[in-house]
Amino acid sequence: MRRTPHCSKTAQQGAAILLAMLTVVLVATLASAALWQQWRAVEVETAERTRAQSTWVLTGALDWARLILAEDARKGGSDHLAEPWAMPLEQARLSTFLAADRSDTLAAEASTNAFLSGQIVDLQGRLNLANLLQDGKVHAPTLRAFDRLFEQLGLPHGQLDNLVAQLLRAQRASTQANGTASPNDSPLWPQEPDQLAWLGLDPRTLMRLRPHTTVLPERTPVNLNTASGTVLLACLEGLDQAGVQRLLVARSLAPWEALDDVKKAAQLPLLALDSQMVSTNSRFFALTGVLQIEGNTVQEYSVVQRDAMNVKTLWRKRTLTPAGAALAPTMNAAF
Repeated sequence: MRRTPHCSKTAQQGAAILLAMLTVVLVATLASAALWQQWRAVEVETAERTRAQSTWVLTGALDWARLILAEDARKGGSDHLAEPWAMPLEQARLSTFLAADRSDTLAAEASTNAFLSGQIVDLQGRLNLANLLQDGKVHAPTLRAFDRLFEQLGLPHGQLDNLVAQLLRAQRASTQANGTASPNDSPLWPQEPDQLAWLGLDPRTLMRLRPHTTVLPERTPVNLNTASGTVLLACLEGLDQAGVQRLLVARSLAPWEALDDVKKAAQLPLLALDSQMVSTNSRFFALTGVLQIEGNTVQEYSVVQRDAMNVKTLWRKRTLTPAGAALAPTMNAAF
């Protein structure tokens, strides 16, 4: 059957329409790909800018906190909760701290939309897990203090026994004299309380211990000026709950400069206070800065050591919480 001119023209028109539709689809696909590439580049640039800005701001905050601690050391005296370093910094706009150049509108806008908060926490106001071991053996007075702490918190004493055994294994593995490799099943020495999970502590025990314990690189006495009532009851053997409350009231009226002041406040002249276990001064502090910028929240946790006016950073850890995500719990501290 011979095709008529009308049918041939209709077929050509259909092919042209199909070709036009394919062209539109191809152009739309290429445009979408180009748009996605551009969006991805913008997001990467924004994330990199946020990272750089947060790094500089939090580094500046850390330096500021170190300066406060150094100035406190210059003044001398005991360390207590009425000093400037112990006052938390509530959330405030970054522009209140920066003298932004009025000609730099981008910098001014960025600082206006950024919020900073933080606090300094005295780590020697807690029981130091490093105190449990001395010369490769368990330190009995410290073990009794931790035993009283576990009893107050309602934690099983079996976990304390396991913790001490694992700490002994970790210390022996890290101080092998012959230089041979440590056993594969030897735990690593923890650097922070959350890492005690390596030693077999369950999450509930870790959560209960976190406000009252710390892990420091050396043995340290508990600062009675900054310790909580729970820690005071644990580290002061022979003191009951009423005695602790009496100490807390006396401390709020006048911080202690020496251990003799603590004895007078406790009204127990025979109260034994070992200067190796308790004191009224501190050298180790935790700093946590929280920066909210571009809808993201950046948290930085740092541990510093203060010797005279020299304040050095031992380690830092930073976490980023994207906009819309739940904020992770901090480690009980901020700068």
